[in-house]
Amino acid sequence: MAAKSQTLRKRKNRKMKKVHGFLARMKTAGGRKTLLTRRRKGRSKLSV
Repeated sequence: MAAKSQTLRKRKNRKMKKVHGFLARMKTAGGRKTLLTRRRKGRSKLSV
């Protein structure tokens, strides 16, 4: 039985920014907390 071939997923940048972007993080208290912890840890990239 042959395996079903799968293609790589297409990245939807607009959707990704809306969900994981900096402004999306700043909108909610939990998102701001996430950014704070990433700043404390010294991450160069805070969000997508």
